[in-house]
Amino acid sequence: RLLEERLAEFTGTEAALLFGSGYLANSGTVAALAPAGTVVFSDELNHASIIDGCRLARAETFVYRHRDLDHLEWGLRRAGGRAGLIATDGVFSMDGDVAPIPELVELARDHRCMLLVDEAHATGAVGPGGRGAVAAAGASEEVDVIVGTLGKALGSYGAYVCARAEVIELLVNTARPFIFSTAPPPPSIGAAL
Repeated sequence: RLLEERLAEFTGTEAALLFGSGYLANSGTVAALAPAGTVVFSDELNHASIIDGCRLARAETFVYRHRDLDHLEWGLRRAGGRAGLIATDGVFSMDGDVAPIPELVELARDHRCMLLVDEAHATGAVGPGGRGAVAAAGASEEVDVIVGTLGKALGSYGAYVCARAEVIELLVNTARPFIFSTAPPPPSIGAAL
């Protein structure tokens, strides 16, 4: 609980939830937040954990060209009221480029869908105090879900999802990789703290 509180404070969100790994955090969160009848919008260069979360979700998936806001907006308009979740890496692991966070926030708001940003490769490297691409964009209060790992810049093991308390409560009750897998070991929690 203490680590979750500190991670929420670190990311500027209301609450946090620990997962066993970044792969479990992304795959479980995307699947839990994308029910049948909705559409997930995923950047084509997203990490495999987001891609697999899309595969596990009951939602339709629209893969938009890398950082192509026009293509994403076209897909959002096509989806209409079915738009559910935009998912992106904050910093893309293979290219090192940064997601256009302010524009993604605006598109998510305009189309009434959630925005998830995976900060695994941004934490410790980008933004004030290493808080990531979301903090660098000044959008901590506007991004719905921030996912990060304890295993890269933070030098431990495990991962976290930060969001409003209601979203975290939903994940506690619906994210299968959280419910049906083991928590990070206590030494890893201590190291992350």
